[in-house]
Amino acid sequence: MAELAESLRAELNRYSIGGKLPSSRVLVERYRVSPVTVSRALAQLAAEGLVVTRPGAGVFRAAPRTAAPAPGDTSWQEVALSAEGAGEIVPRSVDATGVLGCLAVPPSGVIELNSGYLHRSLQPERAMAAALARAGRRPGAWGRPPLEGLPELRDWFAREIGGAVVAADVLVTAGGQSALATALRALAPPGAPILVESPTYPGLLAIARASGCRPVPVPVDAEGVRPELLAAAFEATGARVFVCQPLFQNPTGAVLAPGRRAEVLRIARAAGAFVVEDDYARSLAHEGAGPLPATLAAEDTDGVVVHVRSLTKVTSPSLRVGAVAARGPVVDRLRAIQIVDSFFVSRPLQEAALELVGAPAWPRHLRTVAAELRHRRDVLAGALRRELPSLELPHLPYGGYQLWVRPTGYGDDAAFAAAALRAGVAVAPGRPYFCAEPPGPHVRLSFAGVAGPGELVEAVQRLRTGLADGLGPNA
Repeated sequence: MAELAESLRAELNRYSIGGKLPSSRVLVERYRVSPVTVSRALAQLAAEGLVVTRPGAGVFRAAPRTAAPAPGDTSWQEVALSAEGAGEIVPRSVDATGVLGCLAVPPSGVIELNSGYLHRSLQPERAMAAALARAGRRPGAWGRPPLEGLPELRDWFAREIGGAVVAADVLVTAGGQSALATALRALAPPGAPILVESPTYPGLLAIARASGCRPVPVPVDAEGVRPELLAAAFEATGARVFVCQPLFQNPTGAVLAPGRRAEVLRIARAAGAFVVEDDYARSLAHEGAGPLPATLAAEDTDGVVVHVRSLTKVTSPSLRVGAVAARGPVVDRLRAIQIVDSFFVSRPLQEAALELVGAPAWPRHLRTVAAELRHRRDVLAGALRRELPSLELPHLPYGGYQLWVRPTGYGDDAAFAAAALRAGVAVAPGRPYFCAEPPGPHVRLSFAGVAGPGELVEAVQRLRTGLADGLGPNA
C-alpha cells in the first residue's frame, strides 16, 4: 500500500487541479495490485489532502493547501500555566512520561519489552472484526446510547464483578484509564492525599497529579499491600481514597493475600475511605493459575469499594471499553463526572464489545491468551536466569504480562534502560512506578508485546551483549 501511495503521489502533477484520476479498476490493472490496496492508497492520499473522493464520480486532484501562517509568540503560556497553580495546595502537573514509555511505538528493529498491550498475534482480530460487523447491523447501533451504557453490557460487567453488584451499579467507560480518572475526580478534591501502592501503575500517578492530588506511597510485598502500613498512612494523612490492584499488581505481579483482603476493607471502612480496586488483569491469568480470588467489590458489604475494569488489555488497545462500579450515593457523582467529561461511550463500540464477549470465540481466546502468557513468562524468566544470572527476579507471577526485576550489578534503572535500547531492546525503567524515592533500582520487562517466545530469547541475548558492552557487571 505504501509503495502504491508513493507512486500515485509522484504522478499527481500530471493532473490539473480538479482533474480526475484513473478509476480504481484501471489502477488495479496498471499496478497489478488488489482493489483493497488501491482503496487504502487513495484513502491515504485523501487523508493528506492531496485528492478528493466523490462517491459515484471518482477521485480528483485536490487544490493545494494554503501556506500556514507564521507561528506566533506562545511564550506567554509559560506564565499563564504557572500562575494557574499558584494558589493551589498541590499544584497540578501533567507528566505522562511513564505512560508514554509504554505507549510509544519503538523504532524499527527494537524488541518491545515495555508494552502494556498484547501483540497483534495474540489479539482476537478476526473475532473483533466479526463482532464489529454484527454490531453495525444492529437496529439503532449508530444512535445515542443510554448515558450509563448499554443495559446488557452493564449487566455483563456486573456478573463478571460478582457479589451483590448489579447492572444499576455499573457505568460503561472508555477504557480503564478513563474509569480511573472518573473515580479519582469523583472521590478526591484537588489538594487531597491519595494512598497508592508502592510501586504502582504510572498512569495512576499521572491522573492523580494532573487532578492536583497528592499520591502517598504504601509499600507492597509479595502478598500485596501491607495492612499495618496502610492503616498508618490513613491515620497520618487523613486520606479518603486508597487505589490498589489486588490481582497481579502492576508492576510486581503480587496477589493480595487471603488474610489481608478483609483487613484492607476493614481499615478503609474505619477511616471512612474508599478503596478503588483496579482489576485490570483478571482476564490475564496464566494457564494453570487455578481459581482466582473474588473481587474486593464482591466481598464488600458497605459500599467501600469502587471497582474499575476494562476489556482493553485482553483484546486490543483500540477496544477502549471498560467499567466503573460502585454502590451508594457515590454512583451519582461518578455518573455526573463521566457525563461532564465524555457524555457517553460510542454505541457501536459498546455493541461490538457486547457481541465479542457473547461469541463462542471469546472463551477460546481467553484460553489461548492464558496458555501463551504462561509460556512466554517461563521463556523470559528462563532466558534471564541463563543469560543474566546477576539480575534478581524475586517473584514469578501467575498472571499479568510483566516481570519486575532488580538490575543488580548494572547500575541504576535509567542506565540499564538506556544500554538496553542501544542494544535494540526497549524496557521500562522502574523510577516512574514510584511516587516517592524508590528503595532501589528496578526494571519492568513485559512479555506481551512481542511477536513470540523467540523474540524474548533474542531480546535477553541482546541485553546480555549490550549490558556487557555498555555497563558491564558491577557497574
